[in-house]
Amino acid sequence: TATGTLNLSITIAATCSVVSATSIDFGTVTDIGSNIDQTSTLTVNCSTTTPYNIGLSAGGGSGATYSSRKMSNAGNTVSYSLYRDSGRSQVWGETIGTNTVSGTGTASNQTITIYGRTPAQTAPAPGVYTDAVTVTINY
Repeated sequence: TATGTLNLSITIAATCSVVSATSIDFGTVTDIGSNIDQTSTLTVNCSTTTPYNIGLSAGGGSGATYSSRKMSNAGNTVSYSLYRDSGRSQVWGETIGTNTVSGTGTASNQTITIYGRTPAQTAPAPGVYTDAVTVTINY
């Protein structure tokens, strides 16, 4: 009789994904004389115990910054901002530890609210103004 050892292993890699993000529609208006607030629900899924940070890009509008993003139409823009808090005082950006949202994965879908605001401003020419923001999960 002879004996030996059979070694076994498995490596579980950390993973995260953006499951979905609802669109933010600030509605149909004739002027922007006061703040217009809306929200989005971002759903993410990260493996158990995986720490993560979620960042939002400045968007694609010309001259956009984290604090003043731009929806565009034919060279005209409408300013808006995205926030991490319901009081709309913490702008959401992409710098970990400064303006991102952090969490720990549970291997189940987790929802995070994105708070949007179009501040009072002079309304540009009529039309549909749009932008797209990239969601990045660092883990």
